[in-house]
Amino acid sequence: MEVVIVPDAKAGGELVAGAMASLLREKPDAVLGVATGSTPIPVYEALAALVRAGEADVSRARIAQLDEYVGLPAGHPESYRSVLRREVLEPLGVEEDAFLGPDGGAADLVAACAAYERALAEAGGVDLQLLGIGTDGHIGFNEPCSSLASRTRLKTLTERTRADNARFFDGDVGQVPRHVITQGIGTILDARHLVLLATGEGKADAVAAAVEGPLAAVCPASALQLHPHATVVVDEAAASKLRLADYFRHTWSHKPEWQGL
Repeated sequence: MEVVIVPDAKAGGELVAGAMASLLREKPDAVLGVATGSTPIPVYEALAALVRAGEADVSRARIAQLDEYVGLPAGHPESYRSVLRREVLEPLGVEEDAFLGPDGGAADLVAACAAYERALAEAGGVDLQLLGIGTDGHIGFNEPCSSLASRTRLKTLTERTRADNARFFDGDVGQVPRHVITQGIGTILDARHLVLLATGEGKADAVAAAVEGPLAAVCPASALQLHPHATVVVDEAAASKLRLADYFRHTWSHKPEWQGL
């Protein structure tokens, strides 16, 4: 994997947004895979600023959702469709019909998973997938010991992940759904470019396990080691457990500018 260490979350957001803008210049109808949570917000803010400045054009782009809670009422403010509408679609001026996502309220959830797999395939696949990483190394909602070949499916959240997400539900873990639809690790690996963004000391152990640890289902993010074009963007705090941090800094500082992310 390519590892880029940035000074802070703002710099990471600007770097990733710049990569998205570059992709859109080359492929205006690119499919951008987006994630939720607090970590990617600087990316969306920076990309929206580029759009306002006329330096990025998202008019033909499509937005693909990574995962969704099961069982929240339609329009619930913490459904990931609602979150992405607020944080991505509206700031970027992307129309709702350009949005691809699984139906967490479907009567037949297994069929909904299969339908989302088909929708991604029919869209030509994801060009750039933005990922976060959980404190236990999960990506999407692929918890530890998920199959590295898994496709979009139903998953049960661990109590650790529910506790981590309780901050979005007024701190009440009881309001956090127990089940989700998530792209599987195999589905995620189908994207042409994977960009994992992590900030803060709390992610340092997970980042080190994903980047420098063994390929193992106990750390789902380690599956990025299998991908031909995976970029890990971390701030100094999240990079603090990397044994090869100095090497990564040296490699990035000497990378030709034309190569990009």
